Amino acid sequence: MRRILAASLLLSPLFLPAAAVASTPAGDASASTLVRPASSGLTSPRILRTANVHIAPDFAQAIPALSEVALKLTVDENGKAQEVRVIKSASPLLDDHVVQAVQQFRWRPAKLDKQVIPMEMTLNVEVQR
Repeated sequence: MRRILAASLLLSPLFLPAAAVASTPAGDASASTLVRPASSGLTSPRILRTANVHIAPDFAQAIPALSEVALKLTVDENGKAQEVRVIKSASPLLDDHVVQAVQQFRWRPAKLDKQVIPMEMTLNVEVQR
């Protein structure tokens, strides 16, 4: 009971500003001005060009018909994949081929406030034979 009371007392100041804004009359001049966020937005990286995963025919039969490799990587300001590492493996040999292919991908870099920035991301790659 005390925890619920303490939580409601701590959260109660959060409701007061919301109630004050909601009760502003529509005819008030301050109600018509919009508050703009400080940031103009974030755009995520986009793939512009991919590369194929090349696997030797004798090895291709050893992998399942559909395999998935999950990667963690950073897309730098130039649209190149950096620090590519496997976080979910299909097989060690297949993983190496997928990492090599992803390092050849070209990306449209992420932007924050219209400025190009590096961004870490997760990429799931499905490989079909």
